[in-house]
Amino acid sequence: MASLFEPLTLPRGPAMKNRFLLAPMTNQQARDDGTLTDDELNWLRMRAEGDFSLVMTCCSHVHPRGQGFPGELGVYGDALLPGLERLANTLRSAGAVSSVQLYHGGIRSIMPDRMGPSAAPEDRARAMTIAEVRATIDDFVAAAQRAERAGFDGVELHGAHGYLISAFLSGTYNRRDDDYGGTPANRRRFLLEIVDGIRRNCGADFQIGIRVSPERFGQDVGETRDLAQQLIDEGKIDYLDISLWDVFKDPVDPKYQGRSLMSYFTDLQLKGVRLGFAGKIITHADATRCLEAGSDFVVIGRAAIAHHDLPRQFSSNPGFVPQAFPVSAEYLRAEGLGESFITYLATWPDMVTNYFVPPEIPRFDVEEFFKTGRSVKLATG
Repeated sequence: MASLFEPLTLPRGPAMKNRFLLAPMTNQQARDDGTLTDDELNWLRMRAEGDFSLVMTCCSHVHPRGQGFPGELGVYGDALLPGLERLANTLRSAGAVSSVQLYHGGIRSIMPDRMGPSAAPEDRARAMTIAEVRATIDDFVAAAQRAERAGFDGVELHGAHGYLISAFLSGTYNRRDDDYGGTPANRRRFLLEIVDGIRRNCGADFQIGIRVSPERFGQDVGETRDLAQQLIDEGKIDYLDISLWDVFKDPVDPKYQGRSLMSYFTDLQLKGVRLGFAGKIITHADATRCLEAGSDFVVIGRAAIAHHDLPRQFSSNPGFVPQAFPVSAEYLRAEGLGESFITYLATWPDMVTNYFVPPEIPRFDVEEFFKTGRSVKLATG
């Protein structure tokens, strides 16, 4: 087994200096038009300086209509390039590999005229036309080119948690009867054409990662595993980021129970593609256990909020115990979070102590998230 602090090469682009990646976390710190702010830059810069080997942005919308959260970073137009360039240069100077997570909210978008692979009346969303499907593929490709021009080492495609790519992959949300629906092969076409377009239009060393979630949100473990193997076999991606919510859990679906959810992916034939997992990895022992199970890297979220320098802390003391939540707003400010991010975290249960959140700001609803893919319940009427 490799050490957590051993460098990790990828098929393309720069190597990671260790096995700790910063998760792409919603932080609501961008301006209304998606441009970078000093708060968002500072949050990511501190994680790069704290020795996270790959620092990824929050989900960043490839079209204005695809915005899924307030204050979400954008990558949909050239007017956003100055901020993106500033961020890429900062992360490189701090010693991190950098990536933009490319995203479209689909039926979970907060913008008017929601759309997805099929109509979703419960989300007030309509079905995309074939022209809109193809235009959105082009939006993802153009956003990747923009990220490359800005100086990022690569992009990650957000194919998890019920958002647009995930919805296309789902037999529940995708009920199309054209080339982009029906069979698993057709439901994968949207994602695969995005990957093909990025490969054709970006440099030979530009990295492509893909995040998928193998269950809930209309996903099937076996189909997700087959998709992962196809992506590997086609040789066009560099890493897989598997979002499990809890890396040590068993599958929810009874037909896949009897072995860990992670094990359905650690026995893939990787052929040089790197594999990592996200979900409640808190301690050095948790991360080590993932590598022992067959992971190449770990993707850290909550513990990276608590400690901008978590890899460095573990390097000097494997027994280091990360700060448990909830924590104070003062603590989070010292760890580089801006006020918008702190307010967002305070809408989650048991994250921030003694912090006033205006009543008009919706609270994050974990039960609703797992049930429908929405982070809040839609108002009736």
